[in-house]
Amino acid sequence: MQELNLANTGKDSAKYLISFMEIRMNEDGTFDKINEPDSGQHFASSNLRYFPRTVILAPGEAQLVKIQTIKTNQLTAGEYRSHIYFRAVPHENPLGEQIPAMDSAGISVKLIPVFGITIPVIIRIGASTTKVTISDLAMDDSIPYQLNMSFTRTGNFSVYGDITVNYISPQGKITKAGAVNGLAIYTPNTKRHFHMKLDNKAEINFHKGRLQVIYNTKTDNTPASELAQTELELK
Repeated sequence: MQELNLANTGKDSAKYLISFMEIRMNEDGTFDKINEPDSGQHFASSNLRYFPRTVILAPGEAQLVKIQTIKTNQLTAGEYRSHIYFRAVPHENPLGEQIPAMDSAGISVKLIPVFGITIPVIIRIGASTTKVTISDLAMDDSIPYQLNMSFTRTGNFSVYGDITVNYISPQGKITKAGAVNGLAIYTPNTKRHFHMKLDNKAEINFHKGRLQVIYNTKTDNTPASELAQTELELK
């Protein structure tokens, strides 16, 4: 069983509805909501239960949401993924509250934002065969200090890790040029295209030396493990 801590950091009481959402990741990192799995994709929601399903929190209050796997002995080897969805419910007008009169000749539109967040929940059965490579490394001529890259994932599981870019001068001095945390490639995707803004430091000459790109993954209980590394000669 896993636990998630849902906290209300706002100034008013809030109500949250909790459900599962099925999501497709695109090659550019954007998401689409789907109802049926793509080829090679498996949902986890039918093998998960959670409670509570509705939470009302006062300002500064928190609530643990518990997630438990069920019937996993019936699953074949592979990865199963769904996203738990926390949706804030807008405040409703109390019964009997008077709505201000409007000019019948005018049109009024009231927009009420609905805030939500999704968190992937993944069940993995079997040993990982996943590998990652980085390719298509290039500085973008149209956007200053932007580095473009592509990730290729093979194997049976998704990956989630951090990117570090180091600048190595012609003399061998290493300067950190940028970092991004939390880049994912979810199954069944095999490709992920990514654009990264680098630091414009005095020690970095984007026309000499080389850039070293490292993709690391880690969990709370294990040290960082390098998934992929490559370099780009600067000209």
